[in-house]
Amino acid sequence: MKRNVVSLTIAVLFLTLAVTGVMGFFLPFNILTVSVHALLGFVFIGSIALHLKNNFRQLKNYFTSKTALLVILCVAALVAVILLQPKPVLAILGLSKNLGPAADRFELKDTKMIYNYTPAPHYKMQLNFKGGRAFDAEKPPRVAIWLENTSRYHLKTLYHSKAPDAQQMLPYWHYKKSEYEKYKAESEAAEKAGKKQSEDVDALSSATPNESFDPADYIVPKDPEKETPYRLLIEINAPDDGNEHYPDQPSLVYVVEVDNKHPRSYQVLDLVGYPKSEMDEEEGEIEWSLLYADGTITTAHDLFDSALLLIERSDPIK
Repeated sequence: MKRNVVSLTIAVLFLTLAVTGVMGFFLPFNILTVSVHALLGFVFIGSIALHLKNNFRQLKNYFTSKTALLVILCVAALVAVILLQPKPVLAILGLSKNLGPAADRFELKDTKMIYNYTPAPHYKMQLNFKGGRAFDAEKPPRVAIWLENTSRYHLKTLYHSKAPDAQQMLPYWHYKKSEYEKYKAESEAAEKAGKKQSEDVDALSSATPNESFDPADYIVPKDPEKETPYRLLIEINAPDDGNEHYPDQPSLVYVVEVDNKHPRSYQVLDLVGYPKSEMDEEEGEIEWSLLYADGTITTAHDLFDSALLLIERSDPIK
């Protein structure tokens, strides 16, 4: 193909990709914008391939120079910084209004915590936490947010604090997540074993799984007739909040049940208790349960003034 045609095509495509890229970053998620950006990106790759073919000799000289190595190292370092996501990078990403169809965002502003989760363009969730008297923005509490089915099985961790002590300070979430990972690994291993066995026999009889590991089956199932309620839970624990009963008060767990068949736009999360571990003598394993938060829990009650879940639903795009 002629060089002038290839060059003009690359220029027009680059301009289009630049515009849709900026729109995708600063504007809310839009499937049309993403479609144009993604599909034209493939056309751009093809045009670059033609450009390389037309200018192979000159480009070969460029890539054999020391400058090429320096440029490659600089780009690799930039990619590494973006992947590690230090605070400056997170601050830049925070400017984006595009949460994406499966993205989330957690923000801490003074005594407010806001968590946005968009599992699908037509289904947007927002958690609003208003800090209480014991909330300290300088020493923010450890927080974990996750989803469970109505059988109390972990489905997906939406957010958890990145502090090194998060697992110790949020034991109920960590226990639920660990059990989920264990059973999922066992299920995948059994599935692989079943497939291997089915290759050697004419028929294989096995139990039908009655629990799904895919959170989309509960939040935004493809078949509305198969919708089932799910639970959203929050565990919160402030560091160094001892009282006369505890050297460090336990975490508290709040929950709300969401039923898409009977949708509600606003729901308040309820306190269900604090976690306590005990040994299961038969299984020989430690289990965690939730106990009533009695009078021995004092300032931990005041970490939240309120916790509200908002869900914006619209008709899915066909």
